[in-house]
Amino acid sequence: MSEPAVKTDVLEERLASLDAALQSGRMRRLKPMLASLSPAEIALFLESIPRAKREVVWALVPDEDHGETLLHVNDEVRAELIDSLDRETLLAATEGMPIDDLADLVEDLPEQVTREMLRSMDVQNRERLKVVMSYAPDSAGGLMNNDTITVRPDVSLDVVSRYLKQRASLPDDTDALFVVSRYGRYLGMLPLAKLVTLDPERDVSEVMNTDIDALAVDMPAAQVAKRFQDLDLISAPVVDPEGGLVGRITIDDVVDVIRDEAEHSIMSLAGLDEEEDVFAPIGRSARRRAIWLGTNLATAFLASEVVGLFSDALSKIVALAVLMPIVASMGGIGGSQTLTLMIRGLSLGQIGFANARALLVKELAVALINGILWGVVVGGIAFVWFHQLGLAVIMAAALVINHLNAAVTGVAIPLAMKKMGIDPALAGSVVLTTFTDVIGFASFLGLGTLFLLH
Repeated sequence: MSEPAVKTDVLEERLASLDAALQSGRMRRLKPMLASLSPAEIALFLESIPRAKREVVWALVPDEDHGETLLHVNDEVRAELIDSLDRETLLAATEGMPIDDLADLVEDLPEQVTREMLRSMDVQNRERLKVVMSYAPDSAGGLMNNDTITVRPDVSLDVVSRYLKQRASLPDDTDALFVVSRYGRYLGMLPLAKLVTLDPERDVSEVMNTDIDALAVDMPAAQVAKRFQDLDLISAPVVDPEGGLVGRITIDDVVDVIRDEAEHSIMSLAGLDEEEDVFAPIGRSARRRAIWLGTNLATAFLASEVVGLFSDALSKIVALAVLMPIVASMGGIGGSQTLTLMIRGLSLGQIGFANARALLVKELAVALINGILWGVVVGGIAFVWFHQLGLAVIMAAALVINHLNAAVTGVAIPLAMKKMGIDPALAGSVVLTTFTDVIGFASFLGLGTLFLLH
């Protein structure tokens, strides 16, 4: 068994033991069990238990884990916990937090707590926090931490080593130092590995890496994550429009972005918010889902209206009503495959308007092959079932038409939504289903009316 699988099994066992202890009321056993978990694991446990029990569990969470645990829970659970905590507890939770993490949390804190927290910070950290908070949360500036260590290019590695020894500590996840000019412009990176292995008499300018481009402070978080993925980065510099170094992004922040993107993609397919609490109040959950259900209902009525146009044919040829759902279903599945491919490609930057035509040609070819293949299969079944050759041919033709329609709409819908600034993952499936249902019903029933009733 692989290591990740082992870790997953261990975590599941821990969470199951915690839940058993909670259900049995053995609080003295629960406290040391929580102390053995990481803040992220505690957050997962809090999200997995009913709201009424969260305050009880929170009281047993170690004080030093309060701040990081609040960061890891989703937005709704965080807001609920913050509302239940007193001012002193919230202030204590913010002590010692990294600036980038603190910037994520401070927006959710009560205004009075935020003011007291800012007053308690030294001037340097207060200014650093204001800088990070001035950028959009889903940008490189919003992700970065400005606890960078900088060196000049004209000093020796020996000087840098002595400087680091005087500091006595390094910021978390430091794998390299940043080389800047006398005006603070980013020039390159000095990996710690080079610092400890190369001749200490060599200058920084001789050994620094200049092949890693800095990230623009306004770069979207998704692009930051892709840059880390493509270049296998552990940390990366962030620069302002003038090229001045303003901070750094580390791999732990990028992992959070990737996780959030994955959750967003999965939940959006069902019209849900990735930050929604699993145990949210019934009324709130019902209201949110009612909007999505109402949207689907409207599209269902549109498809029904198309079917109603062929009511005369359906009343005379019952086989059309029996076989009709198959055409729409097969088109919907084919379209969903193309739509999923498009959404993934758009999110990874693999697909855009420049190469959309080539992708459409490829998807049409795939749809034609599958349409003919399954048209023959389904047409054959229809012939055996109803002993009508004309009905079998119409069934096969409608299946081919709807597969081609699914390929076109599966490519066009995400691109059109992206152009309009709409998230394709959120609404793409509803629009696609409408097109495949309407075209599927119209093609099958239209051909049936044309050739079987005349």
